[in-house]
This record gives sequence, C-alpha cells and structure tokens, in this order.
Amino acid sequence: MVELRELRPGDASALPGIYTAEAVRYLGRPPMERTEAVFRIRQALAPPVGLPRDHVLGITADGALVGVATLHQRSADGAAVSYLLRPDVWNRGYATLAVRHLLDLARRLGISRVHARHHPDNPASGRVLTKAGFVPTGEHSGFLTYSAVLP
Repeated sequence: MVELRELRPGDASALPGIYTAEAVRYLGRPPMERTEAVFRIRQALAPPVGLPRDHVLGITADGALVGVATLHQRSADGAAVSYLLRPDVWNRGYATLAVRHLLDLARRLGISRVHARHHPDNPASGRVLTKAGFVPTGEHSGFLTYSAVLP
C-alpha cells in the first residue's frame, strides 16, 4: 500500500537511500548524506513563520519510506511540485500518485496554479507530470516546464 505522510525525525536514515547519485543525476546536486537529511527533516517540521512554506511529504510503500514529494508554496495562489524516489521503486506509479496528492493539497490550500519542471534527459518525469494533469509550457534554463491550473 502506498501512502503520503509528513516526514518524521526517524526518516533521516532513509533519505540518503532516496537521494542517491542515480536518483539526483539530473538535479545538479550531490547525493544526500545523513547530516543533510537530519537538517532537511528539521526544516520540514519547523517551517519559517510568516513565509510561504514547503509541504514536504514522505512517500511510503508497505511502511517503508521510498520517496519524497514537495509542494513548494511560492505565494498565496502559486506553487511548484518536486518529487524523488529510490531507484528500486521507479516505474510503479508512486510518483504520479504523489503528484496527484500534491495537486489535491494545493486545491485545499486555495492555490490556483502549480508549476513543475524536469531535465530533458529525464522523459519519465515528464510522463509523471502529464499523467497527473500537467501540460507542457515550454523550456526555461535548460529544463522542460509544465503547469497545472486548478479549479
């Protein structure tokens, strides 16, 4: 069973297994180490007061943390989504499910437009976005861009 939930302090040991070299190769960042994982979870659990927040959710399958999906709220009515999965669970529909969940969360928050992007060499991410309801909008800074307008 696949579920999305808030991250927990105990998830720090699982995050480096998600943010592996293979998983982050198109993100322009190094793999995650445990120290960064602890910091990221603390940040997610204590967002800055008065600023738009990131809603960081863990993706679990059969109780194990296998990915992270984030709604990056940029303004009262605009946001972006991001997601990352452990390579051993790719192509199972988990990312699409997570993005759909993030869009539902955006609707509940009154957000009307959500953006996303992916590296051109990662077409699987584009398929996730279109299955979840995004439409391609072009290219910006070397990334393919997408948008979803929410009712």
